[in-house]
Amino acid sequence: MKNSFKKWTVIALVALVSAGLFSFKSNYFEISKNLDIFASLYKELNTYYVDDVEPADIMRKGIDAMLKSLDPYTNYISEAEIEGYKMQTTGKYGGIGAAIRKRGDWVVISEPYQGFPADKAGLKAGDRIKEIEGKTAKGKNTDEVSKILRGQPGTEVNFKIERPGEPKDIPIKLVREKVKIPSVPYAGMLNEDVAYIKLNSFTQKCSNEVIKAYDQLKKENDVKGLVFDLRGNPGGLLEEARHVSNIFVDKDLEIVSTKGKIAEWDKTLKAKREATDAEIPLVILTNKSSASASEIVSGVTQDYDRGVIIGQRTFGKGLVQSTKNLGYNSKLKLTTAKYYIPSGRCIQAINYAEKGKDGEVAKMPDSLRTAFKTKNGRTVYDGGGIEPDIKIERKKYANITNSLLRNHHIFDFATDYVLAHDSISSAKDFELSDKDFEDFVTFISDKKYDYKTKSEKLLKNLKKSTEDENYYEAVKVDLADLEKKIQHDKENDIQKHKEEIKNLMELEIISRYYYSKGKIQASLDRDEEVLKAIEVLGDAKQYEDILTMEK
Repeated sequence: MKNSFKKWTVIALVALVSAGLFSFKSNYFEISKNLDIFASLYKELNTYYVDDVEPADIMRKGIDAMLKSLDPYTNYISEAEIEGYKMQTTGKYGGIGAAIRKRGDWVVISEPYQGFPADKAGLKAGDRIKEIEGKTAKGKNTDEVSKILRGQPGTEVNFKIERPGEPKDIPIKLVREKVKIPSVPYAGMLNEDVAYIKLNSFTQKCSNEVIKAYDQLKKENDVKGLVFDLRGNPGGLLEEARHVSNIFVDKDLEIVSTKGKIAEWDKTLKAKREATDAEIPLVILTNKSSASASEIVSGVTQDYDRGVIIGQRTFGKGLVQSTKNLGYNSKLKLTTAKYYIPSGRCIQAINYAEKGKDGEVAKMPDSLRTAFKTKNGRTVYDGGGIEPDIKIERKKYANITNSLLRNHHIFDFATDYVLAHDSISSAKDFELSDKDFEDFVTFISDKKYDYKTKSEKLLKNLKKSTEDENYYEAVKVDLADLEKKIQHDKENDIQKHKEEIKNLMELEIISRYYYSKGKIQASLDRDEEVLKAIEVLGDAKQYEDILTMEK
């Protein structure tokens, strides 16, 4: 009996190994065959196609199309894009240190970073880039201009700018430097008891920046609560998500586990050090743009009932990427695993492996999300981001406000305002006067900022329906009268939404004098989610009830 069992065991093992080898050989043959076909096609196309083709351009389009069929996070990074990739992972890159935006046919400076070459050379928001290295910049997009402005530290870049108020273009010669954008752009006190730290990205050593900021706040103040702002933070390095979580949770607690197709990606990451502060009452702010590493930190905080999450549901990215060197200073960033937070849930909202006939993917419906439990027994769900403990609807701007922003009128008015004012009061105290607002109304009086209201869209549909049903002649006078009334109200919209528009104007102007740090500081007093966080942290019973109440 034993010999028979051994015999069949050996036969089964041989069959399994053979199947594995056959599968490997079959895959290897398919890969080899298709690579051979692709190389032959590429060669024939390059040699015989009727017009001249650019081999590198064709290859890039082929690579991008292939990777696009997988997920948005699997990307090819060429040598020319390496500086941008470095910025995403380290917060550092070689360049002039300025944000740019597209304006019509041109690219303009939108924000010089404090202390870097563009700022030191006196470049200002609103400066239009006319030439780069002797060639016109007209028609170029922000990616094309960025690739030219970025480069090895110590190298020169020459360009010309057009500045409002200046009669001639201004030549600029800059030496590129290593630019390091702080992961923590602002930290301060919201009141006597509550501290605030904003984290923009999870780049290398960002956890050290958070710890340094927190230690400094505690050293100078009697901190009794902390608001940690992850709104708009797209994530970054998994290891930094681990370290930032470790600031608030104790050593050896599980932070995140990853599971992939191959065993080397099945890992469990735990807190490595004693927590910086495992007791401080904590609120984390999130929104729909809080993704990846931001969701790990907020998820860990929620799963251990370590703090209260306030804001909107997060993005829902539970995928892990790693990079592979491809040679010639290029890389492949590819998705290799899914991550799971301590309760066991994966917050990935979209299954990219399942696509419809049209190639589209859909978010997981709430009805299919699985329930999990936090440390205190509260119910939480997978498959759609981190649901906040206190939901606050995202602020929506009025139609006129969106139109003014979209057409850059607030940005342009700020540019003119700076030309007329050498300085302003502190970021926290600055306010525009009613006279300043009326100047803005005059400024936009001859500019385009039209928009369609919901009422106009409904009226248009109503008009079409009356025409289709042969009622139009009977009601056309009433419809015309209604149209006039709606148009009249639109003309009054700028006054109706004065405070909203004025607030955005103030923040844009403040950023010109005090950079992003001043802009953040000035916005906090009117931030609904920050105000709610202060309320929760100031009420110990409310705070504890949230963390122990069944959701």
